[in-house]
Amino acid sequence: MSAPTLVTGLGIVSPNGAGIEEFWARTLAGDSGIATVTRFDPASYPSRLAGEVTDVAVEDNLPNRLLPQTDRMTRLSLVATDWALADAGADTAELPEFGTGVITAASSGGFEFGQNELQKLWRKGSRHVSAYQSFAWFYAVNTGQISIRNEMRGPSGVLVADQAGGLDALGQARRQVSKGTGLIVTGGVDGSICPWGWVAQTAQGRLSTENSPDRGFLPFDARAAGHVPGEGGAILIVEDAESAARRGVAGAYGEIAGYAATIDPPPGSGREPGLRRTVETALADAGCGPGDVDAVFADAAATPSLDRSEADAISAVFGPAAVPVTAPKTMTGRLHSGGGPLDVAAALLAVRDGVIPPTVNVSPDPGYALDLVGPGPRAARVRTALVLARGHGGFNSAVVVREHR
Repeated sequence: MSAPTLVTGLGIVSPNGAGIEEFWARTLAGDSGIATVTRFDPASYPSRLAGEVTDVAVEDNLPNRLLPQTDRMTRLSLVATDWALADAGADTAELPEFGTGVITAASSGGFEFGQNELQKLWRKGSRHVSAYQSFAWFYAVNTGQISIRNEMRGPSGVLVADQAGGLDALGQARRQVSKGTGLIVTGGVDGSICPWGWVAQTAQGRLSTENSPDRGFLPFDARAAGHVPGEGGAILIVEDAESAARRGVAGAYGEIAGYAATIDPPPGSGREPGLRRTVETALADAGCGPGDVDAVFADAAATPSLDRSEADAISAVFGPAAVPVTAPKTMTGRLHSGGGPLDVAAALLAVRDGVIPPTVNVSPDPGYALDLVGPGPRAARVRTALVLARGHGGFNSAVVVREHR
């Protein structure tokens, strides 16, 4: 049996707090980071709310030479990585050159990078650059900058599956650790609070048009009418227990115990969505059953049909209202590929402190038959937690985390 995959470091950049303890204190207090967009003028758009990261001055955390070479999401990723490595007590210069790697997720952050690149080329007179080229550049730049800055030359990759991609990155990192890589930087920091990204998200028809921050994002509520987007996420340091012991690591936040991913069947097929199968497969991978799970961190789309399918999947596996369910992303917005890793970080902190964070502003619709935690935190012994994420296009992912002894 292979050694457990441990999470030994966290780096958090969230709309409701930067750094582990600030994020966690504000989350438990129900302090939301959702407000009117400030990074551009949203007055002419139907959706005007977002979760913006306001507590990180990247200029104070990165060398000046890096600032013109990167976009906002890459800068936030680099800061989160620095914090995660420091939290893990890991100096990559002292680790085997090819024994460390970077596996992250990306999704909508490419909009801002692409917009900037297109504007540069337009000013130079070029009219032939492709939007897809700009996205490819972004995905390479984001992970590549982390690798280069920290001299990490082992396995590297980027997972792209919208919100689900952040959990897919953790699953791939766990796989590489099981193959012998000592330490992996993983997770995701994402967002597209820029005009091009805003237009693209608006076109999907899933953004809330409510302008009041306390009514904009209401998953599992009869008033639900779309989600609020956000930026940020979490970077995690994962390593096997033996590698951590060799570094002298005394403890860990917990284990990544199980992972699974599926794709929904085509619309109109009449077949069941894939989320239930994803949950069951992740639990089997972790070697546990529904009765072992102490909390579920929901995807929480705030679109009635998607809320219904998620609630049905949770009830089918655990029973109606049989397990506490929470959606702390009601305080941050949906962070695309950064959302899943941030929920995993919150789940690990729930394991650490014996408390389930709240779902704020929501009046649960009893028709969903969920035991939704809120409006305040709930004290509970959390040994095992399940984190769910879904992405536009039918992606479903699940990660099981549990305490490590």
